[in-house]
Amino acid sequence: MLHTLLSLIPIAITVSAGLGAYLFTRTFVRQRLRFVDAVRSPFAPMVAGAVAFVVMLPLAALPLVSTMTAAVVGFAAGFGTSHGVRSIGRWETSRGRLMP
Repeated sequence: MLHTLLSLIPIAITVSAGLGAYLFTRTFVRQRLRFVDAVRSPFAPMVAGAVAFVVMLPLAALPLVSTMTAAVVGFAAGFGTSHGVRSIGRWETSRGRLMP
């Protein structure tokens, strides 16, 4: 029983780190980078994911964090950046239309 609970801790850390990275990058792109043209590049999500992976990689030396956690955080940061850019585009187009 205790072994099963202890084996779930790294999975919970991985899921929460991925969710946190996704939400952080999406919000950061929406609020802080909406006026930066470089974030609209198709390479911006890949760069954000690679940077997040490289930043998380040294933490893989900790007992409860693995390289899979770093990979999940990298993918989540990339997807968060991509969705943040898309939501900026939707917000600008919906705001630019005149309503009768």
